[in-house]
Amino acid sequence: MADLHRTRRHSHPIGHGAGRAIIRTFLAAAWAWCAGTMAAAGADLYRAKVTVTGQGEANRIIGFAACLEDVLIKVSGAQKLQGDRRLAAYKPKAKSLVTSFSYRDQFSGKPIRDEQGTRDRPYDLTVAFEEGKIDDILRTLGLKPWLSHRPRLAVFVEMEQGPRNYIVTTDGAQSDLQRDALLAAADRRGMDIVLPSTAGLAKSNITGEALRTAPFPALAPAAAEQGGEVVLVGRLVWDDRELGWATQWQMDWGGRTHRWQVRGVTFDEAFRRGIGGAAQVLSGNGDPVARSSSAGGSKLH
Repeated sequence: MADLHRTRRHSHPIGHGAGRAIIRTFLAAAWAWCAGTMAAAGADLYRAKVTVTGQGEANRIIGFAACLEDVLIKVSGAQKLQGDRRLAAYKPKAKSLVTSFSYRDQFSGKPIRDEQGTRDRPYDLTVAFEEGKIDDILRTLGLKPWLSHRPRLAVFVEMEQGPRNYIVTTDGAQSDLQRDALLAAADRRGMDIVLPSTAGLAKSNITGEALRTAPFPALAPAAAEQGGEVVLVGRLVWDDRELGWATQWQMDWGGRTHRWQVRGVTFDEAFRRGIGGAAQVLSGNGDPVARSSSAGGSKLH
């Protein structure tokens, strides 16, 4: 108590003017931090990453073109731009839109294998584009940058392959690959996502069957507990005939339920279609359309 009284006795009251000055300083700092955070987030939308072989000019140009398509989708939220034939006119000029690029050796710290030269090693190529030029291309395509708040998605994904059936979680060992792929898809499409934990699913009594039958409001508490703002539900079923996943996605937004599907693709591509489709709806770019592997899906990963 003596220390408490001593602290009080030596403190000095702050006058109204000084108090207002401190508040103004605090608010200015807070606004500057928010503005800096928003600017950093905005700049990240104009950056993309792709895997290339070696650091040669030819592969770099191909990487620039691939990154350009991803950035146009990422900035606008318009998943429908994937494979859009109109982009063919811009991809050869992608180099002129780049402000910076960097490489990361995926085998960094590992010895070069026999008969493998340095130029054969895989690299992550990260490319940053000039914001104004990207915005100009989007306007030409009848789109605009989606720079307002992007709701955080609470993603519930059920995987079914033969007798195996599980929900992708933050801590389930059997869904390690799918979890990483979902996070990569979210980053590629400029979205923030959260996944349920195993304990959270048990607590809320959420099973694969429940995801197929329960109304969306029933998932809201579990989503909110993880910090999710909008619920996105996906179901992936392996199809032996197509050697790919048949996927159904569903999300409630704008007073109605949005559904879309993709067939015959890897789960990496299915996740990009799911999260990209959600971004397309949330950004006001319309409903996603059903797609198959022959209509723009990818089986490369």
